[in-house]
Amino acid sequence: MENQGKKPHSKSYFAPLFAGAVAGVSVDVTLYPLDTLKTRLQSQQGFYKSGGFSGVYRGLLTVATTSIPTTSLFFMSYETAKKTFEPMVKTQYAPLVHMLAASVGEVLACIIRVPTEIAKQRKQTYTGSEKRSSIRILVHAFHTDGFRNGVYRGFLSTVVRDLPFSFIELPLWELFKTLIKDRNDGQITSFESGLSGSVAGGLAAAATTPLDLAKTRIMLADDYSATRKVRIRPVLADIYLQAGLRGLFAGVAPRVTAFMLGGFVFFGVYDYSKTLFEHYFDR
Repeated sequence: MENQGKKPHSKSYFAPLFAGAVAGVSVDVTLYPLDTLKTRLQSQQGFYKSGGFSGVYRGLLTVATTSIPTTSLFFMSYETAKKTFEPMVKTQYAPLVHMLAASVGEVLACIIRVPTEIAKQRKQTYTGSEKRSSIRILVHAFHTDGFRNGVYRGFLSTVVRDLPFSFIELPLWELFKTLIKDRNDGQITSFESGLSGSVAGGLAAAATTPLDLAKTRIMLADDYSATRKVRIRPVLADIYLQAGLRGLFAGVAPRVTAFMLGGFVFFGVYDYSKTLFEHYFDR
């Protein structure tokens, strides 16, 4: 699966592009209701006032149409960085390479992900009768608070959330795959890769829930001019004072469940699609 011993060439980078697109759409469409419930649990106005169990697919089209470029960009960047730096370091430093590759992929993917998250989460927590398209939400955010503080509000908090997540998830996924390969003559199935991704995703999701909570609160704030002093640390400190440690892990159950199921689908489909593409096209 890793094509070790083959010299990378430009054609080989189409495999992660294709596999990332298929995996991203698969997991986003399948597990979107859990993401909606998690967002509403984390909303400052409360679960039921944010919509409760109704309309759990609200905002799905926004995510489905942008997951292809987002996940494709992430995995192309990740695989490219990994192939570039792995030959330069010893085997025992491979997790550091995976962390570096993940950070490159996450920062680039956030360029697409953040506006998508803004539109998606405001749709997920909107309970009014007026129809609000994703484009209309982003245009309103731009007119109200500008490009940086409106359309890209929460960019830093998203990066701060996603980098630690990837620092945990990707090296663990690679480690679990290596352990399986070592016990199976260097072979691994897409099912085993999916199981590895499931465990890695669940652990990473649990550990980074407070950062996800802060990101959600910042993105859902209606008026940036009134909340521009709000940052990750004071948001988490305020939540802790109001609800204690339990409050910092609001939404942890659906988040961990979503990422365990999502990790299985995402990495399983990714490895299967990547292997399929390389078998038929990348020769």
